[in-house]
Amino acid sequence: MVWPLIQFMLFLGVTGVAIYLFWRVVYHRYLYVRSGRPFDFRSRMKGGWREFATQVFGQSKLLKDPRSGIMHAVVFYGFIILQFGAVDLIVKGLTQGGHLPLPAYEAFGFLQELTVLLVLAAMGYAAYRRYGERLPRLKRGWKPSIVILFIFALMLTVILSLGFERLWLGMEPSALAPLSSFIAAAFAGFSASGAEIAFYVFWWLHLLILLSFLVYVPQSKHFHLITAPLNIWLRRREPAGRLVSLDLEDEEAESFGAGKIEDFTQKQMLDFYACVECGRCTNVCPASNTGKTLSPMHLITKLRDHLTEKGTVLTGKPPWSPGFVFSPEGGVTHGVSAENAPAVDWAEPAEGITDIRPTLAWQMRSWAKRESGTDPAGLELIGDVMTEDEIWSCTTCRNCEDQCPVGNEHVDKIIDLRRHLVLMQGSVPQEGQRALMNIERQGNPWGISRSDRAEWTGEVEGLQVPTVKERPDFEYLFFVGSMGSYDLRSRKVTRAFVRLLQRADVSFAILGNEEKNSGDTPRRMGNELLFQQLCRENIDLFRKYSVKKIVTACPHTFNTFKNEYPEFGLEGVEVLHHSQLLDQLIQAGRLRPQYEIKERITYHDSCYLGRYNSVYEPPRNVLRAIPGAELVEMARSRENAMCCGAGGGLMWMEESGGKRINLARTEQALEAKPGVISSACPYCLTMLEDGTKMKEVEMNVQAKDIAELLELSVFGFGESAKPN
Repeated sequence: MVWPLIQFMLFLGVTGVAIYLFWRVVYHRYLYVRSGRPFDFRSRMKGGWREFATQVFGQSKLLKDPRSGIMHAVVFYGFIILQFGAVDLIVKGLTQGGHLPLPAYEAFGFLQELTVLLVLAAMGYAAYRRYGERLPRLKRGWKPSIVILFIFALMLTVILSLGFERLWLGMEPSALAPLSSFIAAAFAGFSASGAEIAFYVFWWLHLLILLSFLVYVPQSKHFHLITAPLNIWLRRREPAGRLVSLDLEDEEAESFGAGKIEDFTQKQMLDFYACVECGRCTNVCPASNTGKTLSPMHLITKLRDHLTEKGTVLTGKPPWSPGFVFSPEGGVTHGVSAENAPAVDWAEPAEGITDIRPTLAWQMRSWAKRESGTDPAGLELIGDVMTEDEIWSCTTCRNCEDQCPVGNEHVDKIIDLRRHLVLMQGSVPQEGQRALMNIERQGNPWGISRSDRAEWTGEVEGLQVPTVKERPDFEYLFFVGSMGSYDLRSRKVTRAFVRLLQRADVSFAILGNEEKNSGDTPRRMGNELLFQQLCRENIDLFRKYSVKKIVTACPHTFNTFKNEYPEFGLEGVEVLHHSQLLDQLIQAGRLRPQYEIKERITYHDSCYLGRYNSVYEPPRNVLRAIPGAELVEMARSRENAMCCGAGGGLMWMEESGGKRINLARTEQALEAKPGVISSACPYCLTMLEDGTKMKEVEMNVQAKDIAELLELSVFGFGESAKPN
């Protein structure tokens, strides 16, 4: 009776210490998160059960990569099952052979052993992907691999404990316990007392490994086991295309944007601790893929490390427990090392079009330990943690967020950093600064006179383009936008769309020279002040002319009007993209594509039309309606389409270093061997057409908007036109 009592007391002591250390670490990180700006968590707690269940229990985001998704699902559900097995094993050890009073206990035992086998296989595959396939997005080394060793050890101690239990208790071999029966047969020479000792050796090993894992989890990237479900539950409920507004009239605000880590909200800080460092975000990022400094994964992890280090100073609570095991030497502080981070060492990949390895190497090289005694509170968020080059490399395409399995929201953090740079420091790349000044002065990024905005209407032969003053009873306001009004290439799209509207007898009008910039570019570049000014002026203009429906050929304008203007008072206005309206007109028979276009066409998904607003089918429907056209998909299309490189204000800025994003995207399009690369965005059209010129294939491969192709099919194009 003495040994069971001693064991029980040891069990309580060890378990109690582990739970205390676990709680201490979690609580300290909770205090760090509390240092952020308050966030209304209640607003995100209502509803959303289906999406939560789909992502957490259905593993929908993880299954975007089927092989690793299945592997992770096996581990996820395996651990749920094995938690019951762990409790059962603890009961066996404390009661000397008893077990949980579960119904169909033998079937549960079979399920447990099958799960152990599957988890071991999954971990073997996880190790192979990391060290055999050597996927660039996966980190290697003892830290990323320790959890694999933990899980292997847990599984082995479970099955060895069960095997020696059978020997100890003299249990017969069973088909419902194949693994433990095999272990028992392999060690059949053990006596009952020897088997009992072996059982308790592995029982204690299993318990200590399990409790060590418990303590380790919140001090590593595996904190996501706790924070990820919470982060997904508190995910964005508002449209993906709506940024959080700044209250620019707040007289108590000391600064705007994120100039220090505490300027991020508590929800944004929860993102930091939810990151699992899987690298899926970086793997699809157009900047990371083409040799820029930005890596979305490192954006999150660097901000997390900085929060942990600075949170320690702000709260006086250490982040590691026990400190002698987990604490870095001397409480090391990290930051960007300028001498090791001059530029990404980009080289054209031997295979494939894009490569994230140069960016990952730069991140590993630049994020360095600071000199002993460096105060984390003295580090500048922009400069010492995130470089300006990283911040301005983002195209805001949201592919990172679409791929993230734990619901992290990367873009809003980058926009907050830009807001601080623009509004508080006046720091913008020269080309971007020029575009913002031109928008403020003339309402367009080129600085062309406002009075020339409607000049394109004189180029629509034989057709009248009415203004809202000339046709006050219009149904649709055609918001042309700066590209469609001033850019010579985009004007062709504008004219094609106008001809189609006229043919379909759509009642529409334009604002003419009264039209202003939508504000998308200033907002994505961080100039919230200019955006809000343009937003309110445009809404006043819409109200003045009783606008009820808006159609635009620009996805950026479409997203801004549809998702962001309502917050500032735009109500009761239907906003359509030109692809949606053209699709409706074709379906209604008001537009009849009759001339064949015998071309192999691949369609490029605009980020702000696709990922931001889930408009995937309408532009494809338009292309499918064209007789003779063969629609083929790129390898990266729809939700996983790669950005053209123009979003987030980069349309007006030069790329620094690496490969041009639009060139990489054009090369991806050319892999489909098209005769036409089609798009539904003036930015994308410009970037793809430039890409065909850079590849010197513009004579054989054309870049055209869907409206241009539909115009050719509806009206014909010279002697080669053949009605269907």
